[in-house]
Amino acid sequence: MSNRVVTQAVRTPTKAWVMLALGVAAQAAGTMLVSTPAYLIPMLHTEQGMPLAQAGLLAAAPTFGMVLTLVVWGALADRFGERWIIAGGLALTAVFAFAAVPVDGYIGLALVLMLGGAAAASTNAASGRVVVGWFPRERRGLAMGIRQMSQPLGVAVAALTVPGLASEFGVTAPFLLSGAAALVLAALCAWGIRNPPRPGAPAGATAGATANPYARDRFLLRIHLVSALLVFPQFTLSTFGLVWLTSGMGWEPTAAGILVAASQFVGALGRIVIGHVSDRVGTRVGVLRHVAIAGVIAMVVLGATGWAHWDVVAAVVFVIAATISVADNGLAYTSVAEAAGSRWSGRALGIQNTGQFLSASAVGPVVGALITVVGYPLAFGLVALTPLISLGLLPARDRHADDQATG
Repeated sequence: MSNRVVTQAVRTPTKAWVMLALGVAAQAAGTMLVSTPAYLIPMLHTEQGMPLAQAGLLAAAPTFGMVLTLVVWGALADRFGERWIIAGGLALTAVFAFAAVPVDGYIGLALVLMLGGAAAASTNAASGRVVVGWFPRERRGLAMGIRQMSQPLGVAVAALTVPGLASEFGVTAPFLLSGAAALVLAALCAWGIRNPPRPGAPAGATAGATANPYARDRFLLRIHLVSALLVFPQFTLSTFGLVWLTSGMGWEPTAAGILVAASQFVGALGRIVIGHVSDRVGTRVGVLRHVAIAGVIAMVVLGATGWAHWDVVAAVVFVIAATISVADNGLAYTSVAEAAGSRWSGRALGIQNTGQFLSASAVGPVVGALITVVGYPLAFGLVALTPLISLGLLPARDRHADDQATG
């Protein structure tokens, strides 16, 4: 009851919501480029004869690029602030997106996409710092849930636009749209984002304010591992959902794209609801445990409905499973930022994302090969093992940094 009273009394400055809106749009623009290769898989696989595992590797190239630079971008955000890290990174993202258009050949395209992903990583840790810096703790779950909308929104735009553009103008045409979006957002963020206030360390408390949070206990490490496991269902559905619906279930590409896009929008709303719930009940870890349990059930049921070829039921379950698969991200992200504190949040969020994207990079080739061997239904069921394992790694309770910046 007392937690609800505090939540209602907290006032958030208007500027915080402006920063949040820009952060969401910035990361959504970067996500468009990262997600685009996944929606080229049906054309590459069915029309050009590319093996599914190889197409999965191409889809994983931007994610691999992000893995290489996430911690670096986070450290730069800790050192220099968020504004120019986000704007500069998006400008580089646009450069590599445009560079992908004239590239001819599998290796060259994979390399350019990897560099584009490396640039797009700038928005991840930096936009998370904007939320932590501008919003009070009692509003961070809601704010981070809104901020986490950026990923499914970017995926949804890619799902709606990439198949049609690729079919009409070729597989590299969608990169023009991604580059234009990144360029526009780079300009808007350079103009509108302001770094949040960064209070100095309290007198006599320097050690507590600057100490490495990873040396304090294993809380951050356990959250990183849990998040890496929970990413598997998310990227399995976002990478192979469209090709499963078209190749495995016999759907038309347009209808399949609409369903995938709808699942991403519903997932975006779900992140907001889950974040708000964590604010109200006063725990991120407790809600995260329920999300993991729901993830196990959803992937098993999705595999069963796909095996039975129940089209309508499978479509509904797909939307539910996709929504659950993204619900953990904002909870874990907020938990990491609060446990790390303002002076370590950029690096900690970079490490958080690195673990997630390392796991996501494995989804393309691993699940692609698994589908080839056992088929989509059983592959989806086996992916349910990852949220099941995560339940044994979840910490018992939340942690918060000692410094006042996260209090």
